[in-house]
Amino acid sequence: MLNRLEMLRLFVAAAEAKSFKEAALRLHVSPQAVTRAVQELEEHLGELLFHRNTRANRITDFGARLAAEARGAVQGVDALFQRASPLPDNELAGLVRLTAPKALGQHFVMPLLAELGREFPGLRLDLRLSDRPADVVDEQIDIGVRVGFLRDSRFVARAVAKVHFHTVASPALLDAVGEPRTLEDLQQRPVTVVMDPATGKPWPWFLKDGEEWQPQTWAFATDETLAEFAAVRAGLGFGQVVSLLTIPLLRSGELRRVLPQQEPDPWNLYVYRPQRGPVAARIRLVFDRLVEFFADRERFPEEP
Repeated sequence: MLNRLEMLRLFVAAAEAKSFKEAALRLHVSPQAVTRAVQELEEHLGELLFHRNTRANRITDFGARLAAEARGAVQGVDALFQRASPLPDNELAGLVRLTAPKALGQHFVMPLLAELGREFPGLRLDLRLSDRPADVVDEQIDIGVRVGFLRDSRFVARAVAKVHFHTVASPALLDAVGEPRTLEDLQQRPVTVVMDPATGKPWPWFLKDGEEWQPQTWAFATDETLAEFAAVRAGLGFGQVVSLLTIPLLRSGELRRVLPQQEPDPWNLYVYRPQRGPVAARIRLVFDRLVEFFADRERFPEEP
């Protein structure tokens, strides 16, 4: 049995055409589908809608009145869905809430959002930065960027890049204290750490085979990843920094990589959003731009 809207759509086409065959051609269906729709509608209403013979189908007076009413109803439903369809790019507007780690958000996501804001002035962009994963559902986040692991089935996620963890230092520091060959050597040299606000302790360094290393002493500590990166560049200590930040400086010689044999396997960088039914055009725009941005291997090479 056809749904009522489709039944009315086929009936209106039959009322406007010279024959059921012509109506079927207009809607790209079979003539039998039109005949079945008319028959089901007649049975439902208990009224004859067409006088039929072997040569033609002629609409009844009741059928003509019904067709006039049904035509407006079908057009109204079609117009409703047209209004709900994605807006043209130059009309994209509304609020988009995002979350990202502090360093990635400040260094990469923010410039991209600034570009989008200039291109689409109607967008309202709300960026929340935290190195702890946000509860995107409870906080009504539309889009997230995260390095690590996503196992939540509520997310639509795109793995867009591989992120390595490099242990790096400035050439000046290496000249002053020498290059460490082991973790024991590294412990005897100045290191930088990022503090976990929840525990008051440094975040551990990630190593190969899923192991971790906790510096016992440190030369510089901060709760901001970009501040630690600045300290490493300034020669205050050895630091473990994500490859998105280090690769340009490794290529230029401003930083040097040490203990590569201790590096962990790369982690995925994800752009994700909650599964909450239809996706608004403005959210799809920002999501797609983030995916395109981080998937650009010229901008984000995976190796120095």
